Amino acid sequence: MKNISAWAIRHPVSPLVLFVVLSFVGIVAFIRLPINENPDITFPLVTVTVSEPGAAPTEIDTQIVQKVEGSISSLGTIKRMTSVSLEGEAYTAVEFQIGTPVDRAVADVRDAVSKVRSQLPEGIQEPIVQRVDVDGGAIVYFAVSTTSMTEEELSWFVDNTISKRLLGVPGVAQVQRGGGVDREIRVDLDPARMQALGITAVEVNRQLRDLNIDAPGGRAQLGGGEQSIRVLGGANSAIQLGDTQIMLSGGRFARLSDMAEVHDGVAEVRMLSRFNGRAATTFGVLRARGSSDVTVLKGVQKELGKVTTDFPQVKLTQIYTSVDSTYEMFESSILALIEGSILAVLVVWFFLRDLRATAISALAIPLSAIPTFAFMQWMGFTLNQISLLALSLVAGVLVDDAIVEIENIVRHMRMGKSGFQAALDAADEIGLAVVACSATIIAVFLPVSFMGGITGQFFEQFGLTVAAAVFFSLLVARLITPVIAAYSLKSDS
Repeated sequence: MKNISAWAIRHPVSPLVLFVVLSFVGIVAFIRLPINENPDITFPLVTVTVSEPGAAPTEIDTQIVQKVEGSISSLGTIKRMTSVSLEGEAYTAVEFQIGTPVDRAVADVRDAVSKVRSQLPEGIQEPIVQRVDVDGGAIVYFAVSTTSMTEEELSWFVDNTISKRLLGVPGVAQVQRGGGVDREIRVDLDPARMQALGITAVEVNRQLRDLNIDAPGGRAQLGGGEQSIRVLGGANSAIQLGDTQIMLSGGRFARLSDMAEVHDGVAEVRMLSRFNGRAATTFGVLRARGSSDVTVLKGVQKELGKVTTDFPQVKLTQIYTSVDSTYEMFESSILALIEGSILAVLVVWFFLRDLRATAISALAIPLSAIPTFAFMQWMGFTLNQISLLALSLVAGVLVDDAIVEIENIVRHMRMGKSGFQAALDAADEIGLAVVACSATIIAVFLPVSFMGGITGQFFEQFGLTVAAAVFFSLLVARLITPVIAAYSLKSDS
C-alpha cells in the first residue's frame, strides 16, 4: 500500500477505469437492492399443530401432546419447547439454538412427528409442521366489498381468484384472508336412527374417511397402449355425499342420508374483521424473504388493478400498509447521508480554503459509498434502517483519508514542487499512516458483524457495511486522490 500511489500516478488509466467500473456496478446494485424496514432475520422456531375436533384439553394433553413432545425432545440443539392444549387442538412450539438451519429444523421436527403418527388417535387431522416467520406480518391490508355476491361467494372469490393471482406476483409469499366465512359440509348424525340401524358414530366417521377419497388404481393395457386407472370415490356435492352407502352389521347397507342430515353450509365464524365499524372481508399480503417491500407493494397494486378491471362489481380498498413508513425511512436516510456529505465537504473547505483541493477530497464520498452498494448486493443485504444508518454514520469518515492525502500534497506544493512531484512525495510519505487509520476503523466495526443471537443478525449488515465503505475510501485515498491531485492542482495553489 505504501508505493501503490506512485504506481497509480505513473499509470493513471488503470485506477480510473477500475473506479468507473465499480461506480457503474454500484449504481446498478443500488437500483436493484430491496428496500425493507429491517434486515431479514432467521429465527429457528418451528410449530406443530394437531387438531382433533371435539376432544377435551385433558385428552389432547395425554393422547397427543405428551407423545409429540417425547418424540421431538430427542432432537439436538433444542433450546426451549412449549405446548398448549386447547379444546380440539394441540399446539407445540419448538425453539432451536440460534444458528440452526431452519429448513433442517423443520425437517427434523416433521420426521419426529411422523414416528409417533401411528400412536396418535385416529380421529385427528393431519399434523401441520411449519416454520415461524419473525420478519413481521402483512405489508398491506385490503378490504373487499360487493353488492352482487353473498358472504360465502365473496370469501371464495378472495381465496380462489385474488389469492391465486397475487401469488403470481414476484415477491408475494402468502395471502391471508381475515373475516368472511369458510365453506363446510356438515354431517349431523341422528342418534335414534343410528341406534335403530346398529352403527356408531366412530364407525360412520371411519367409513366416510375411507370411502370419500380419490385414489390411484394402477395401470391397464387398452388397445395396445397403457392407460392409468383412478378410483373416484370423492363426493362432489352434499347430495352426492348423502347417497354414500354405509356398511351395517349383517352385510346390510344404508345411505348416509338415512342416518344423518347432510347439508352444504359455512363453518362457525371464529375470526371477525371490521372496516369503518361494519363486518368486512379483508386480506393481507406477506412478502417473501429477500424481496423488497416497495417492489412487492407496487406489483400487488398493479395486479389488483387488473382484478378490479376484470370484476368491476368488486371494490378493493387499501386499509393499511407499512411500506409508506418504510419508504419514508429510506428517503430520510438517503437525505441524511447527502446532508452529512455536504457538511463534511464544507468543513474541509473551511480548513483548506482551496476549491480544487476541496473538490478532490469530496470525490472520496461518492466514490466510496457507491461501490459499497455493489458489496451489499453481493452479500445479500437490503436497504434498511440498519445498513443506511451505517452509511450515514460513516459519511464523514469516508473523506478522512482523502483529506490527509490532499493536505500533505498541498503542503509539498507550497514548498515549491510541481503538482506531479508533490503528489509522488506526499502520497508515499504518509501511505502507512493512512492505511493504519483505515485499518483501525475497520478493526473497530467489523467484530460487530460477528455478534451472536438476534442482535447479531441485526448488526451484521451494520458492521460489514461500515467496513466495506471504509475499505473503499482507503482505495480512493491511495489510488484516485493522488492521481487527480497530480494532474489537476497548480503549483500556485
